[in-house]
Amino acid sequence: MNEEMAQMLRDIRQEVEFTKGWIGRDRLDARVMAAMKNVPRHQFIPEESRYAAYVNGPVAIGHGQTISQPYIVALMTDLLKPSADDVILEVGTGSGYQAAVLSHLVKKVYSIEIVAALAQEAAERLKRLHYANIEVRSGDGYLGWREHAPFEGIIVTAAAPTIPPPLIEQLKPGGNMVIPVGSPFGRQVLSVVSKDDSGHTVTNKLISVAFVPLTGNHQRRIDNGDEL
Repeated sequence: MNEEMAQMLRDIRQEVEFTKGWIGRDRLDARVMAAMKNVPRHQFIPEESRYAAYVNGPVAIGHGQTISQPYIVALMTDLLKPSADDVILEVGTGSGYQAAVLSHLVKKVYSIEIVAALAQEAAERLKRLHYANIEVRSGDGYLGWREHAPFEGIIVTAAAPTIPPPLIEQLKPGGNMVIPVGSPFGRQVLSVVSKDDSGHTVTNKLISVAFVPLTGNHQRRIDNGDEL
């Protein structure tokens, strides 16, 4: 392990210690930290920005999108409580980094990206790096991926003004959805939606975050005041 990766892992641990009062844990699952260690983050960042690949901060990846800071990736992965036999839905593929981390922890990751060019680039990158248990497609992630539902977990890497009902529907009883909720230009809160065996959900709000907005046809309808 090179020093840059080692420093990234130390930064994640320090950030967890600093925020433990909000996130409800003083350490992340050792399996999550091992997955973070095993994914070459620089491979998911444009070449001109690779100097910042292991810095604990977001990095632009083009098309107005970013790769989240390592701490947030690790925290969201931990909050999902992934198990080896899980099938996970990711909304917002981006560069494919979050999906790559999850691939070390679960059976299958289905990932949706609304920017077609990013979806294609991520699919090619993941194939080149031999992540065989990830499937990527371009589409409106607000609607989920009904053909493969229900999912043991859902992770959303863009901020929605409200929790999308199609995603709640596609979450398996006993599963968790991790999602930032809030306005693109206002307060966003990282939230965990847990569904019990009877289908009822409970939302736990954790820490303030800053994500790009979840875009798509649903957003235009919300802006126009239409019902979804």
